Amino acid sequence: MKHLVFSVATLLLCASQGLALAAPEITVSAQDQQAVSVTIYNKNLALVKDRRHVVIPQGVHTLAFREVSARIKPETVLLHSGDLRILEQNFEYDLLTPHSLLHKYVGREVSLVKRHPATGEDQMVPAKVLSAGDGVVLQVGDRIETEAVGRLVYPDVPANLRDRPTLTMLVDSTTPGEREAELSYLTGGLSWQADYVAELNAADSQLNLSGWVTLTNESGARYPRARLQLVAGDVNVVQRDIEARAMTKDALPMAMAPAPQAMTEEALFDYHLYSLDRPTDIGEKQKKQVALLQADGVACRKEYLLAGHDYYYTAQAGEIGRKMKVGVFIELINDTASGLGMPIPGGIVRVYKKDGSGFLQFVGEDKVDHTPEKETLRLHLGDAFDVTADKRQTDFKKIEGGGRYNYAFESAYSLQLNNAKDEQVTVKVREPMPGDWRILDESLPHRKESANTASWQVTVPPKGKTALTYRVRITY
Repeated sequence: MKHLVFSVATLLLCASQGLALAAPEITVSAQDQQAVSVTIYNKNLALVKDRRHVVIPQGVHTLAFREVSARIKPETVLLHSGDLRILEQNFEYDLLTPHSLLHKYVGREVSLVKRHPATGEDQMVPAKVLSAGDGVVLQVGDRIETEAVGRLVYPDVPANLRDRPTLTMLVDSTTPGEREAELSYLTGGLSWQADYVAELNAADSQLNLSGWVTLTNESGARYPRARLQLVAGDVNVVQRDIEARAMTKDALPMAMAPAPQAMTEEALFDYHLYSLDRPTDIGEKQKKQVALLQADGVACRKEYLLAGHDYYYTAQAGEIGRKMKVGVFIELINDTASGLGMPIPGGIVRVYKKDGSGFLQFVGEDKVDHTPEKETLRLHLGDAFDVTADKRQTDFKKIEGGGRYNYAFESAYSLQLNNAKDEQVTVKVREPMPGDWRILDESLPHRKESANTASWQVTVPPKGKTALTYRVRITY
């Protein structure tokens, strides 16, 4: 008897749910949207919070949320709306296209419209779709046609084809009436990157820095008057949950006019959150650029760097290089004393400088990582044209060594720095030293930067040359 009661109750419950599923859907469209906020992360990931006005009768009903992201992650969906209880949910992404419509009609009848060659009138004949794989196969009367000339007319649109991505939810409402429903979900297809434009002054001692955020929306939905927030930092996401789709990264125009700072920054967990101080429209298939920061008169310094290698300290090398390239760097401290002092999201910094006629010219760019406050931001802009170096090994000998770890080498080097500019320059010579090392002799004093690095500051006069010589012993 108990089994019979349980079976009847189960049948009644299934019947009630079946009626609810068969009943017309309650469509919740973009017109019902009250507010939307979008938080975009660095890894092609975004959190969407979409609040909409809904009217739900009492009982079990199906809500159809239209105009959601086409790249929604259904397993991350949350719905907050009072006493609503979610029984099941489905993401309907089988969209209405000529191809999908044809596939749905395999095994069903359509009408084939052909134009009469003599009268020019349209003639409609019934046809059955046999296959829609690699081309369409039709049965027209007692004939099978594979390249039928004409157009297909369908009697209706199948119920399981949607014109827009739709999230359907079977919900149980204990009380009828109007309410606000907030739909939250993670989605792919939304990304952002930071780009910066810097203008150097004539002395290369200060720069004006403009920061811009480029948003890319390929999520298949639009977000009107959205509250926009960006998270800078490496948020861990399980790899299988991320859609591996390459995003197009177009460069910004050559230069942008300075803009006022439009985003506020705050700490969030171990990341940084940037919030736009006004709502903005994020269109579908759109790139949008939003001002991030503007800082004028930021103190900086230029550095010439000649970086060496460690291979020639344990072997004979002879001439190491002629007219060697000397790198040009711009370095600044991210603090208020220098005129900056805010966490800088990673991105590309493009640097410009005015020529003698007052026109801006591009002088180099570099990619920087997230830079917290009070840390150094260093840009490699290229290699100097007028500053070069000639380097050779003048002596090399093995002092001792027969086993694996008891080698000792002694070598000497001559480095000539050439300056064709009209002003004096200072070049930093940085040499990586392998093993245990000791400078035996040198023409200029060195600085031990780390356990395996020595550096020299070499001043070269205008239109002149300066030589640096040194001898070093390396032991293992």
